[in-house]
Parts: sequence; C-alpha cells; structure tokens
Amino acid sequence: MKEELNQDVSKLVELVKDVKTCMLITIEKYTENLSGRPMGISHVEEDGTMWFFTKMSSPKVDEIEQNAQISLAIISESKNVYLMINGNARLSYDYSKMKEFWSPIMKAWFPMGIDDPELILIKVIPTEASYWDSSSNKMVVAFNMVKALVTGKEYNEGKHGKINL
Repeated sequence: MKEELNQDVSKLVELVKDVKTCMLITIEKYTENLSGRPMGISHVEEDGTMWFFTKMSSPKVDEIEQNAQISLAIISESKNVYLMINGNARLSYDYSKMKEFWSPIMKAWFPMGIDDPELILIKVIPTEASYWDSSSNKMVVAFNMVKALVTGKEYNEGKHGKINL
C-alpha cells in the first residue's frame, strides 16, 4: 500500500512540477461561500506539499485560520493537464523557508523584499487530487476532436484519475 501511495504522490508532483500559478480556494470567514484567487506556486516538495507567499493582512490568512481546508484548481494548458487538489493549509513564519523559496520576481508583490514584516508562507498539504491528463500536443488534441466529430463518437479527453494522499 505504501508503494502505491508513493506512486500517487509521484504522479501528483509530476503533474504540478512545471505549473507556476493556481487558484487557491478557501471558505470565506463567517460564511459558507467559497473564495478563490490566483496564487503563484513558490515550491512543490517531493511529498506533494506546496508553498505560497502572502501577506499577513490578506483575508485568506483569516480564512485559513478559521478553516484550514482548501482546494487548489490548476490548469496547465501547455500540457493539457487539469487538477483539483484538496488539502489542509497551515501558516508558516519559517524565515529559512522564505529565503529558500524567494525569487527576485516576488518583489512585484512584496516590494520590501524578503524582510517585509507582512510576509508569511502558506503551506498546503494535499489530501486528495483529481486530474484530467490529455497531455498530447495541441495538434493531436485538435485531430482527435475532428475525428470524433467526423465519426460521431465521443471525444476521449485522455486519462482521468483520483489520487488519495
């Protein structure tokens, strides 16, 4: 069973390793409404854990403190891969991790840099993921869509699966 779990984690990491942005979805404070916003993925660990930078004053920090269950919606059009990841978020003030994951482009969002007192990390530990992988190039996808139209048979979108972590 542990080997199967490792394969699932490896599959998840492989699917997200080159993705730079996703939608981080939380539950709004004091409501049952979902709230989503685009977030840059700063780092993906081998165990599937993902890291994001944010500011302590951001509403998503309060939302995570109230309810740690989050979802990540990921679209990689270049690879024709789509994921919905459920997990638990934790807030981290780990300065060594901040330094490890920091890149100069981050100054666009955090002009004060790595020493911004508002800077905080969100650590997302995935619990399950659903994926749709039709990682053929766009020409193959277009050909298969036309083929489905001509033959009247349903288009096969590729592989779909669920990863339990």
